[in-house]
Amino acid sequence: MPPSVPSLPRRVARTLRTSLFAQVTCALVLGIVVGKLWPDTATALQPLGDGFTRLIKTVISPLVFCVVVVGIAKAGDLKAFGRIGVKALVWFEIASTAALVIGLVAANVVGPGRGMNVDPSSLNAAAVDETTGGGHLPTTTEFVLNALPQSFIGAFAENELLQVLILACLVGAALLHLGHTKVPKILPAIEQAQEIIFAVVGFIMRLAPIAVFGAMAHLVGNYGLGVMRTYAKLIVLCYVAAALFIALLAVALKAVTGLSLWKFLRYIREEMLLALGTASTESVMPRVMQKLRRAGARDDAVGLVLPTGYSFNLDGASLYLSIGTLFIAQAVGVDLSLGQQVTVVLVLMLTSKGMAGIPGSAFLALSATASSLGAIPAGAVALLLGVDRIMDSMRVVTNLLGNCVAVFAVSRWEGALDTARAKRVLDGEDASTPDDGEKGLGADKEPGADREPGGEKGPGGETGTEVLAPGIPAQKPKELKEPAPEAG
Repeated sequence: MPPSVPSLPRRVARTLRTSLFAQVTCALVLGIVVGKLWPDTATALQPLGDGFTRLIKTVISPLVFCVVVVGIAKAGDLKAFGRIGVKALVWFEIASTAALVIGLVAANVVGPGRGMNVDPSSLNAAAVDETTGGGHLPTTTEFVLNALPQSFIGAFAENELLQVLILACLVGAALLHLGHTKVPKILPAIEQAQEIIFAVVGFIMRLAPIAVFGAMAHLVGNYGLGVMRTYAKLIVLCYVAAALFIALLAVALKAVTGLSLWKFLRYIREEMLLALGTASTESVMPRVMQKLRRAGARDDAVGLVLPTGYSFNLDGASLYLSIGTLFIAQAVGVDLSLGQQVTVVLVLMLTSKGMAGIPGSAFLALSATASSLGAIPAGAVALLLGVDRIMDSMRVVTNLLGNCVAVFAVSRWEGALDTARAKRVLDGEDASTPDDGEKGLGADKEPGADREPGGEKGPGGETGTEVLAPGIPAQKPKELKEPAPEAG
């Protein structure tokens, strides 16, 4: 007898039970419906999304620390890690500048604010201060100093990713210097802690549909759908410009690595939908790190490039800031010259680097840009208050894809990407997760493919780098040493 085919209701129920993508999609639609029909009730559901984001943030710093330390230790070469950091910063600057230029060109061609003839004095400038909480963007000096940790525990307690990265680099360098013989239990302990954190992330992710439902219901209930008609031209322009930038990212990824961005987007569709629903890329950072590692990017590249990108590679925010600045100028009747627009790009290149983690950072950056030009009233930034939250989806998608492409590109540039494995995973042929305790992510490459010349010995002595090199478990050196007396 042929096997019985489950009925449609059973197949739907099984999909909803097993697929996070299906669960989040249903929660997204349900949130929109509830927000539209019962706006007063929906606005009270925001804590569902905020609570989920808070839970995820608790594991981000320790996860980044563990991944970076293990990555440096297994790579066995601190110089290679430094090269990855420099190449990442170069990529970030090129990508964010391209996003700024695309935004300015699009705003000049379309002119989303032309004909609005807004009187700046009629705008409520105090609303901007209320949104930003009276905060300000850090100066360059403040930004650099804030990146340096004041205490080991404080960096984790305050969730300062750049500070955690610096601490992780120092600890990883110390492990390489001391070698396995002096600290034989540290690296295995950090690897085990990393696995525990990933398990905790798995537990928290089960709450993702509830978080998406609450966040989306609050958005629609608080702002309504009517604001989309009022700012239709600006919204469409931002999303079209973002689509153009993402298409350029796809071309760049294909040219540098041979990988398809569209297949990668399908690969992280669950994380992308969750980021859209919660309007936060931080909520999916742990899962994205895990998937990038599974797709063949080496631990040290993932651990350094992705978290750093959250502060330095805000491509979606760059697009929005450049378009928003010209929208405001056009709306209040200010015609910016080419020289002033170049100034806009230069100012935004600086201000956008200090935006991560600051409430109302987009408004602060726009206000700083308006003040530096002197031609646009700073209070005119209030024009974007009603539409800013709707732009979150565009910023989230563009920022997340930009950072993921950066990981692949920099990894390929440094020789830290297993391209064959990446293609298999993105094609759906290999969905297994490598056991990080047994082998590094590059272990299925040809032996020595990731090692630097002379990498058999490390700063910690002959046995130090053998233990910490890719593909060799931290526990094996003792087993290799024991037969030595008999052989003698």
